[in-house]
Amino acid sequence: MSITIRQFDNTYDATVGPFVVGIQHEFGVPITLDQQPDLKNVTQRYIETGGNFWMALDDERLIGTIAVLDFGDGIAVLRKMFVDPAYRGAPHRVGQQLLDTLLAWVRGRGFKHLYLGTVDLLVAAQRFYEKNGFARIAEDALPDPIARHKMPDDNLYYQMEIAA
Repeated sequence: MSITIRQFDNTYDATVGPFVVGIQHEFGVPITLDQQPDLKNVTQRYIETGGNFWMALDDERLIGTIAVLDFGDGIAVLRKMFVDPAYRGAPHRVGQQLLDTLLAWVRGRGFKHLYLGTVDLLVAAQRFYEKNGFARIAEDALPDPIARHKMPDDNLYYQMEIAA
């Protein structure tokens, strides 16, 4: 077993969407790949717009994802954080490795605020975010550009102030 975190590359175009949708369905989130067009062109949607998208791989097998979007004015949004059930928590800590990679990246680029949306069904994810310094906020506290582009199934929101 050799777990690595690396930036998305197009060899995983056909893998990322089904991976994410599979985990969403595991938790009862009724969403399809067609409802997530960002997963059909990760490079264009995330990387070419000033954000990024990382994959956790065990050798070459996809076991996790995390992404960030740049909303301007020092605002970033965490998206698409999903980890294969066999790699959640100890001893692999793939979710933590993915989040640490994203946080180092946003700090290095001078972002000031990091937001995310999730669904109330994902209780373990909520605990994970809170343990890592995110604070729950009301939907009406989201900055306007984020509020206009939130994911349709999200019903809980979090924010983290990014220290330089």
